[in-house]
Amino acid sequence: MKYYIIAGEASGDLHGSNLMKQLLEQDPEAEFRFWGGDLMAAVGGELIKHYRDLAFMGFLEVAKNIRTILRNIRFCKEDIEAYAPDALILVDYPGFNLRIAKWAKKAGIRVFYYISPQIWAWHSSRVHGIKASVDKMFVILPFEPDFYRTYDYPVDFVGHPLLDVTENYQVKADFYAKNELPDKPLIALFPGSRKQEITRMLSEMLKVVPHYPDYHFVIAGAPSQTPAFYHPFLQQVSADNLSFISQQSYDLLSHAQAALVTSGTATLETALFKVPQVVCYKGGPINYWLAKRLINVKYISLVNLIVDRPLVKELIQGKLNTKLLRQGLEELLSPAKVKEIKSGYEELILKLGKKGASERAARLMVSYTQEKQA
Repeated sequence: MKYYIIAGEASGDLHGSNLMKQLLEQDPEAEFRFWGGDLMAAVGGELIKHYRDLAFMGFLEVAKNIRTILRNIRFCKEDIEAYAPDALILVDYPGFNLRIAKWAKKAGIRVFYYISPQIWAWHSSRVHGIKASVDKMFVILPFEPDFYRTYDYPVDFVGHPLLDVTENYQVKADFYAKNELPDKPLIALFPGSRKQEITRMLSEMLKVVPHYPDYHFVIAGAPSQTPAFYHPFLQQVSADNLSFISQQSYDLLSHAQAALVTSGTATLETALFKVPQVVCYKGGPINYWLAKRLINVKYISLVNLIVDRPLVKELIQGKLNTKLLRQGLEELLSPAKVKEIKSGYEELILKLGKKGASERAARLMVSYTQEKQA
C-alpha cells in the first residue's frame, strides 16, 4: 500500500521514522512519500520537504511567513492528489496538518492522525474539525482518550513512542572522552529546537553557568540547527565550564546530573532518563499574552501534566531569570529533591503504558486501511 506521511518537526521525524519501520513490518510492500527529515529518509521512500524549511513558531512568525505557508499547503495538496495514497498519515504539526486533513477528507482520502494535537491544552473547539476530518486518531498520552470521550470521539491509545526509544538506548561509555569533557558532574542545557526559541531560552540559561564552577554545563544542539548557530552563545560566557555537542542528546541525558529544559518533548525525554530538571519557557510579549488567554491547562510541561501535580519546577516568562534558575538548580542538586523527582518519574513511566507504540499504531493503520479496501 502507498502511504503519504507529513511530519513537520524534529520529534515528528523521529516518531515518523519508527512508524515507517513498523509499517514495513506489517506491510512489506509499503511505499512512502513524505514530509519529514533525515531519520525518515533513512528508512526509505521519497522525502519531499524537510522539516527545517517548515518550522515557524509563534503567532507573529506565522503571520510574517503566511505566503510561504499557504504556498506549501497548496503544493502539498497537489502532491498528495498526484500520489493517490491508500492512506494519509499526519504526525502532530497541527497548524499545517489539520488544514490538510480537512481537504483530504473532502477529497475522499483516508486520514490517520498519529500523535494528537494538544487541543486539550488550548483551542479545544478544534476537536469538532478533527471529528469531521480524521478517520482514525492515534493518541500517545494517557489522559487523551478521556478528553476525546467527552466529545463522543473514540480514539486509539497506543502508548508513548519515546518509551521504545529510551528503553532501547545503549549508554556510551566513551562520552566524556569523545567530547573532551572534564571529569566533573554534568548539567545539560536543552534550549529548544527553533532559532527564536533557542535565542530566548539559551541566553537566560547561560547566565547561571559562572555560578557553578564545580559543574560542567553542556548545550545540546538541536538537529534542525547547525553548530555555527550556537557559536555566538558560547562566546557570551566568560567561564571554561561550558561545552556544546550536537546529535548526542540521549548520550548527554544518560550522563547528566541535572538539566534545564525548554518546555516540549524534551521534558518528557529528560524524565524518561530520570534526570532531575527545571522546565523553562519564555516567548515574545505578544505571543505570551495571546497564549495566556488561550491555554487552559495547569502546567506547561508534559511531566507535570501526566502526573497531574507540580513534580518539576516550571519557570515561565518573567520567572525565567537568573535568581530563580539558580534556586531551581540548587534544589535539583539536593539528594532529597532528587529522590522525590525520580520517584515521580517512576509514576509517570507507569502512566505512559507499555512500550511498542509504533508497532501498535502501524498494525492498526494497516488493519484499518485493509478494512476500507475490502
